Amino acid sequence: MSKGSERATPGYLVWRLSTKWRVAVDRAVAPLGLTHAQYSLVASLYGMQRGGERPSQRRLADHTGLEPLYVSKLARALESAGLIERTRDPRDPRAVQLALTEQGRDVTRRAVAVVQGLLEQLLEPLGGLDSPRTRTFTSELTALLDVPLDVTDDHPQGET
Repeated sequence: MSKGSERATPGYLVWRLSTKWRVAVDRAVAPLGLTHAQYSLVASLYGMQRGGERPSQRRLADHTGLEPLYVSKLARALESAGLIERTRDPRDPRAVQLALTEQGRDVTRRAVAVVQGLLEQLLEPLGGLDSPRTRTFTSELTALLDVPLDVTDDHPQGET
């Protein structure tokens, strides 16, 4: 365990791991012209397209857990870079559908390979990507992600 992590709270450790991962992915995909957030969007879009879906921005926001307004901003930047195309949904003129361009598919395939290598490094202490410990870890992370968090203001002024 890292020095200073022995008495850390689970919330702190989740935050540190997510920060470590975001920074690593940012650095790894930067040579491909992507940020971590953009990678999350194009990799998700790539997987959805491979499954036969041409998602709306809203559907992609729901899938990634990113705010719809942020997905819209990322999509515009990725469109300007020639990696995705945004078109009006013929069934709902208010909705915008997203699709990777040929260049976007190429960049995304390369980025996925780079991030897969990072994931293998990260999971090595658990026995690798296909180990029983990694499967358990993945199951536990999924259980935590499935817990709804109700953010309410239950604390009186000045109390935390």
